[in-house]
Amino acid sequence: MRIHLVVIALLLQISFAVQAEVYEKTLGNGLKVLVKEDHRAPVLVQQIWYRAGSMDERTGTTGVAHVLEHMMFKGTKDVPVGEFSRIIAAAGGRENAFTSYDYTAYFQQLHKSKLPLAMKLESDRMHNLLMSEKEFGKEVRVVMEERRWRTEDEPRSLMFERLMATAYQEHPYHNPIIGWMIDLQNMTASDALDWYKTWYAPNNATLVIAGDVEAKEVFALAQKYYGAIPRVKLPPRKAMGESAQLGIKRITVKAPAELPYLIMAWHAPTLRDAQNDWKPYALEVLAGVLDGNSSARLNKSLVREQQVAMDVDTGYDSVARGPGLFMVDATPREGKTAGDVEAALREQLALLVRDGVNEDELKRVKAQVMAGEVYKRDSVFYQAMQIGQLESAGLAHKDIPVMLQKLQAVTAQQVQDVAKEIFNDDHLTVATLDPQPLSDKPKHSPAGAAHVH
Repeated sequence: MRIHLVVIALLLQISFAVQAEVYEKTLGNGLKVLVKEDHRAPVLVQQIWYRAGSMDERTGTTGVAHVLEHMMFKGTKDVPVGEFSRIIAAAGGRENAFTSYDYTAYFQQLHKSKLPLAMKLESDRMHNLLMSEKEFGKEVRVVMEERRWRTEDEPRSLMFERLMATAYQEHPYHNPIIGWMIDLQNMTASDALDWYKTWYAPNNATLVIAGDVEAKEVFALAQKYYGAIPRVKLPPRKAMGESAQLGIKRITVKAPAELPYLIMAWHAPTLRDAQNDWKPYALEVLAGVLDGNSSARLNKSLVREQQVAMDVDTGYDSVARGPGLFMVDATPREGKTAGDVEAALREQLALLVRDGVNEDELKRVKAQVMAGEVYKRDSVFYQAMQIGQLESAGLAHKDIPVMLQKLQAVTAQQVQDVAKEIFNDDHLTVATLDPQPLSDKPKHSPAGAAHVH
């Protein structure tokens, strides 16, 4: 036990040393600029985060946030189609983008001397995007192909999509980020343009720059390239939630696959107040107790000892704009059923609820969580990602050291209490994959996809 305490203390010291100051300035047009200086290598990352993701879409236009992400690479008056990526590559950099339920973000990683170039390109497409009908038609077909390839031809992805649509009845997390196929088939260029004009504005964005930079110089460049872009009147955001579930939900998904698959998902809180919330931190530790590594409970019991499952994982994300789910998924071993695995999982969760976790187990998981945080901070890209995610979810970069301290302070009693609260069948959705014979047809490929997200 003593060694775990020493490890945690050392990791905390390292993490606070790495957690150097983040400099912040908001431009007159509402653009928040955050700078994390890290002078270990002559590189930087620029990320622009728009607080608009699939949860902001309306029925009939699901997938439009992701389609617009593709269109953002399709040119402005000054930067024709394909030139954005070509210019960044010619400067020795790399770039991409990603859409989530909560936000859409674009990034470039380059030599530190190329920041003015990256800002010039990114600020240009913030307000000068061309929405060509021809390019839109091509790109929405790419997205439909991506949907076939990533979801419809992938039984686990298909099952996850159906699980989310079942667990969330009211909240827009009900809809897939990539959109329903019927909406993609009926989407128009004007849908994407409306989305762009509504949400892509400096007062709905956070600019994060991390790397070998000086904050003062970054703020001056941000003013030069982004400062003149006009703010827009954003639509009012209405509160969105999910009513309490009134009993267990079960779905079966039939799809071509070799083996069955099981997901169990319980409604769970997400972080709203970094200082005063405790349940999300306890849930993070609970996930580590159950899954964390090869000696964690579920792997030890279900995979190694009982040999009822080939693999088992937990999933929980405490940082989100909307409500959360605590998930456990597993693949039954050949000859075992999803029912066998569910029974074994339930037995382990009941033991944890009844007996709690021991201090040695708790310290191991905390050391693991802390080590993971510190190692990830070694990446300039991850440092920027962490800042952008927190800011876009309604938290703040200043919460990072608070969150680490709160994680370290989680008690065994809190882990047991939160397990008792969430592992309740009234909060549970169970999805089971019923494997169908595999087809001889080749799977769709992502040919033609401009960006892999």
